[in-house]
Amino acid sequence: MVAHVGLISLSVSLLSMPCLPRIGFTKRRPFPMAALSDDPVQEWILTEGKATRITGIRPVGGGCINLANRYDTDAGSFFVKTNRSIGPPMFEAEAIGLDAMYETRTIRVPKPFKVGPLRNGGSYIIMEYIEFGSSRSNQSVLGRKLAEMHKAGKSDKGFGFPVNNTVGSTPQINTWCSDWIQFYGEHRLGYQLKLAQDQYGDSTIYQRGQRLIKNMAPLFEDIVIEPCLLHGDLWSGNITSDKNGEPVILDPACYYGHNEAEFGMSWCAGFGGSFYTSYFEVMPKRPGFEKRRDLYLLYHYLNHYNLFGSGYRSSAISIIDDYLRMLNA
Repeated sequence: MVAHVGLISLSVSLLSMPCLPRIGFTKRRPFPMAALSDDPVQEWILTEGKATRITGIRPVGGGCINLANRYDTDAGSFFVKTNRSIGPPMFEAEAIGLDAMYETRTIRVPKPFKVGPLRNGGSYIIMEYIEFGSSRSNQSVLGRKLAEMHKAGKSDKGFGFPVNNTVGSTPQINTWCSDWIQFYGEHRLGYQLKLAQDQYGDSTIYQRGQRLIKNMAPLFEDIVIEPCLLHGDLWSGNITSDKNGEPVILDPACYYGHNEAEFGMSWCAGFGGSFYTSYFEVMPKRPGFEKRRDLYLLYHYLNHYNLFGSGYRSSAISIIDDYLRMLNA
């Protein structure tokens, strides 16, 4: 998601403004939940985290949905996010996504360790602390490693994810579906269009968008779409590098989908020519890629419209109208 919202500089901004990998899908157990105690974060760090003392707690940069802190200990550092108003399911979904990407052993992501409730309400997530480098990641390396993740992270259950999650703060429905066009039409575009109608009374964008959904199948002719593990909300605020210059991606909205959908936030991701060249060397470009590109931008423009208001409406409806003309719909 875009930077209307401050980012937590470490691992999960909040809006990105938007899959269980191991080759082949395996059933994943629920992410470990902590027992309730006066301070479950410190309790975990001093037991399962194998630290004997915490030497410092420092706030980490500017998020407005979650609070983030770095915990320094004699066993290393941990990154902790807390939210006093949202229960564990949001962080559990994030942890499952991070773990899915981590298990592909391709691109670096922070390893999640523990999710649980806070004693007086709210929840937390503890994850690996990654020391960031001074610049963004190398575009060529980022493109190659992202493609390697897409290639490695496969599902035999179709399109979707084991849990629903959020893109920014918008719910993202990930019910399994064997057909990509149906999944994208119903759970991505259709969900956002209904939200716009309910929130703003925008029947115009809803009706035109539904016409597009009903007529978009020709955009996918002559290609076979395999479910790939997607980060799901890949914009510049969720991309960085570690101290060795290796790419790091953060704050996912994971699901298994068409690999091209990963570029839906490219309008604020800064992907250059070397990124796409390296990416397509691993995951070759398919016929009709250019014609489908804006279809994947549309999901995120609609999400921004629903999150931030009318400033994004014109971009969304312009894309819809262009496709309706192209498809004679």
